[in-house]
Amino acid sequence: MAATETETIAGRCLCGDIQFEYWGAPLKILHCHCESCRRHTASPVATFVCVAKDASRITKGEPAVYNSSPGVRRKFCGRCGSPISYESDRNPNQVDFFIGTLNDPTVAPTFHVFAEEQLPWFEIADRLPRYARGQRNAEPMSYGPRRREPAG
Repeated sequence: MAATETETIAGRCLCGDIQFEYWGAPLKILHCHCESCRRHTASPVATFVCVAKDASRITKGEPAVYNSSPGVRRKFCGRCGSPISYESDRNPNQVDFFIGTLNDPTVAPTFHVFAEEQLPWFEIADRLPRYARGQRNAEPMSYGPRRREPAG
C-alpha cells in the first residue's frame, strides 16, 4: 500500500507495547545488507521504510534505545525485543522503520544499500539497483542478483 500525502500508516512491535504511525509518502524504501543491521535483526537483510521524522510519531509506549555506534540509535521494544527503527545523526530529519513492523507491509523497496556486505549465500531475485555502501551521491554497483560463476 503506497501512502498518500494525508494517509496515516501504522505499525507496532510483536507484543503491541510499542506502536507508531507516519503519514505521507515515504522518502525511500530499501533493503540494507550491512553487518550492523543484520546483527540487530538476526536476519540476512533488514528492510526499511524511511520517512520524515516530523511526519511520524510513537503513539503507544516508549521504545528502548541502543546506541550501536556514534550518532546511531536503534530503537526496539523492551518487552518483546522487536526492532522498531533506526535513526542517525547523518540524517537527523529522517526515521527508518523496519518494514516488518508495519500493519500493512506491502510497500516495496526500490534499492539495496551496503550490497558489498551482502552474505554470499543470500540473494533477493529482484532487478533493483544495488549500491556498494550508501545511495547518496553514488552510482549503483549493479542491478539485480549477483552473477554466479558456473560450477566446475
